[in-house]
Amino acid sequence: MSGTFGNPEVIQEEVDILLIGGGMANCGAAYEIMRWADAAKAENGVDLRIKLVDKAAMDRSGAVAQGLSAINTYIGDAQDPADYARMVSNDLMGITRDDLAYDLGRHVDESVHLFEEWGLPIWKTDEAGERHDGSVDMPKLKDGGKPVRSGKWQIMINGESYKWIVAEAAKKSLGMDRIQERIFIVKLVNDKNDKNRIAGAVGFSVRDHKIVVYTAKAILLAAGGCVNLFRPRSVGEGQGRAWYPVWNAGSTYTMAAEAGAELTMMENRFVPARFKDGYGPVGAWFLLFKAQATNANGEVYMVKNKEMLNDYPPYGQAAVPASCLRNHLMLKEMQEGRGPIYMDTVTALAKLRETLSPREVKHLEAEAWEDFLDMCVGQCGVWVGENIEPEKKNSELMPTEPYLLGSHSGCCGIWVSGPDDVGAPTSETKDGVPAHLPSGWNWGYRSMTTVKGLFTAGDGVGASGHKFSSGSHAEGRMCAKSMVKYCIDNKDWKPELDTPADELVAQIYQPVRNFLEFKDYTTAIDVNPNYITPKMLQFRLQKIMDEYVAGVATYYKTNDKMLAVAEEKLEMLKEDAKKMRAKDLHELLRAWENFHRIITAEAHMKHIQFREESRYPGFYYRMDKNFVDEENWKCFVNSIYDKTTHKWTVFKRAHVDLVDKTKLFKPAAH
Repeated sequence: MSGTFGNPEVIQEEVDILLIGGGMANCGAAYEIMRWADAAKAENGVDLRIKLVDKAAMDRSGAVAQGLSAINTYIGDAQDPADYARMVSNDLMGITRDDLAYDLGRHVDESVHLFEEWGLPIWKTDEAGERHDGSVDMPKLKDGGKPVRSGKWQIMINGESYKWIVAEAAKKSLGMDRIQERIFIVKLVNDKNDKNRIAGAVGFSVRDHKIVVYTAKAILLAAGGCVNLFRPRSVGEGQGRAWYPVWNAGSTYTMAAEAGAELTMMENRFVPARFKDGYGPVGAWFLLFKAQATNANGEVYMVKNKEMLNDYPPYGQAAVPASCLRNHLMLKEMQEGRGPIYMDTVTALAKLRETLSPREVKHLEAEAWEDFLDMCVGQCGVWVGENIEPEKKNSELMPTEPYLLGSHSGCCGIWVSGPDDVGAPTSETKDGVPAHLPSGWNWGYRSMTTVKGLFTAGDGVGASGHKFSSGSHAEGRMCAKSMVKYCIDNKDWKPELDTPADELVAQIYQPVRNFLEFKDYTTAIDVNPNYITPKMLQFRLQKIMDEYVAGVATYYKTNDKMLAVAEEKLEMLKEDAKKMRAKDLHELLRAWENFHRIITAEAHMKHIQFREESRYPGFYYRMDKNFVDEENWKCFVNSIYDKTTHKWTVFKRAHVDLVDKTKLFKPAAH
């Protein structure tokens, strides 16, 4: 039977492995998993049932949806995985999992080679050192081709169709009969007989009136980071414009937390400096075009304020200061009235003309526009609307609202099991870790969370940033192998959901029930004392986070008293969220994105509250603890959430360096 609004068709499906999300991580898993599944069938006779579910469509799903101009993680021949782990650690102020970064560093290049094999055009340099874009036929990277590097780790690509290319390979490998699009998974379900084991998930169609309840032995939860948690700088006509994909709603973090998974470093956030109003990326301008950012007086603030870096040893003494510290120096100019901040595009392009051939100059000037057309077309609209030609007029920069993510220049996420061959600790030295959680950094299956059978990748993996698109794909591939092994090791186990299907349906459709019950109470559909629209609830959440949890309204500043106010207001917001309405399937999607954002917001607030220092100056400041405390707080801040009591337990885990970091730093000036 087909469902109706308010009375959805309920479909129950049994699988062995469920992949949630259609971004780069699950494209990697989808591509990789069948080779291991086929091997398991041949060796053990076990025919694994595998399904990928995405709330959007894989071709344009995830952070790479609009395209990219560069692959930001490619190791190559001149560096090694230890160098990569050092870079990740330094950019995140010293607190990362070296085991995860090192492991990724030794696998990521293979994903990049696959992208090129599938048709992704990658820029190369010829024997004379001249640069050519991907339209020129040159040797492939795996055959010795030399990529055009925009930075130490970045390589340039013609990337408008990047996600299409990667998704196509994933779909061909997995098979379209194993893929369901336009299904929004909103809850994970634990096992009836083991509350610390995953048993399934439930979601609804955003196109048809149906709910799907899955049982599964293993789940890869890779649904991106969190955007629109804070009030964005672009409001009104620009509402919804953001740097990271607006459909990332914290689903990865919330669903994992509600399933009992341990979160890590949820206090960390990323506040990128981007072109003002359009959120256009700056990486190519800084790295490829060698442009500099200045204050309104034309002063390069990274030079003018460099002494400020000495306040944060050793991270300020690195050859490339941490991203947050670069923001820190910019914010001084803004707060002391020397704004606006500009990207000096005019000087950068003029200098390039002095050293490059006319052909290369013409190509790079075109790339100045293509950089945005590839991945942030709205910025082109801003340039056109404001009569900006980058070779003639500089453009404003502005730090954005905060985003929570684990694959870019951020490291919040979920605590996962790492490799067992790089010397990671196997015991815990900090007090306060809940007894039921595993000790150490690896407990059997690579990328499995502290909940048995629940895996994550990409933005989901915490304490390990700078994976970007290629690294997320590689992590998904690693998960594929681990999940197949997990299912073979548990081939005789049958999952049982701890919540009946009818109860899950009632929970998911509560916003619809709210609407249908009370819609006739008033003549104005959006004004009703019995329900609140998802849009208005999101505004309330963003206002709380912006004003009390270090958003743009306070120049990213907060303190213990402000966090206490946020804590109280979030509690009331959670109560009111039960009254959200959904007048159609689109509003039901928005309602559940809000549920996910609220728990993610609470995790973020609780972690900042617990960590009594300002570990990331330039991203946020605890003004009552406005310092970096290496002695007491160079540690992981982790947490677990009890979905029954709705209470958080926040605690420390010990940090350990597995690779030598001293080569990163020069002696402090004072």
